[in-house]
Amino acid sequence: MNRIDRISAPRPLIGVSGELKDFNGFDIQSAGHKYVFSVVEGFGGMPVILPSLGDVEANGAYSAAELTERLDGIILTGGRSNIEPHHYDGEPFRPETYRDPVRDSTTLPLVRAAVAHGVPLFGICRGIQEINVAFGGTLHPYLWEVEGKRDHRMPQTDVMEDRFAPRHPVQLTPDSYFAQIASTTGIDEDSIVVNSLHGQAIDRLAEGFVIEALSEDGVIEGISMPSAAGFVVGVQWHAEFRVLSHPFNHALYAEFGAAAKRRAVARSHRESVV
Repeated sequence: MNRIDRISAPRPLIGVSGELKDFNGFDIQSAGHKYVFSVVEGFGGMPVILPSLGDVEANGAYSAAELTERLDGIILTGGRSNIEPHHYDGEPFRPETYRDPVRDSTTLPLVRAAVAHGVPLFGICRGIQEINVAFGGTLHPYLWEVEGKRDHRMPQTDVMEDRFAPRHPVQLTPDSYFAQIASTTGIDEDSIVVNSLHGQAIDRLAEGFVIEALSEDGVIEGISMPSAAGFVVGVQWHAEFRVLSHPFNHALYAEFGAAAKRRAVARSHRESVV
């Protein structure tokens, strides 16, 4: 392989958002294995965990723009914590609600920087909510208490296959990006069954985004940003859990991977010129 070949076909570098967690009294930065490995099995990308460091620009770590400039794609992971309501002018959380303000202050600016710099962005579960809030949308903080909505929360079981089992169908918006993906993948139905597990959900959709999928009770399960320079998609379900065995998840990862590879090629060419 000559130098030109190496430049034209780099392996895309994908940032996977992490969380600051306590482990036996120690603070650790972590991201779920399924999210990290989905980059490898989904399209052969090279994953790196992005730590939650709070307001990185204020504490002098780096700028969100500097970080996104070095990445070919970003996956915003799910998580137990919920986005603080003050980010969308909501009512304060109840005391028992689990939160992660360090992650909030890391990922929300990162989302805006990624879109501004054309970095492919894929939000999963909490990630779709982060995308929506970052651009001015709002959330239902306690979805199961909203009239007409079913309880989408995760079942209480230690068996992972049961916990992340398919839960309900989602309707794909006709003539949407998701509908096109389904069609090219050979999925004839206008709905797919997903493993959607969450306590929060999108209430008011942020300006510039479109609904790609809805659950039977009207919960927004998929969004995209058609005007974005790069791939910008969010799903409320756990697409990372069954990347290869779920045809639509596989196709969605392939789309994200293709966008990341295009950016990797362009970034390599820019760096080779310098």
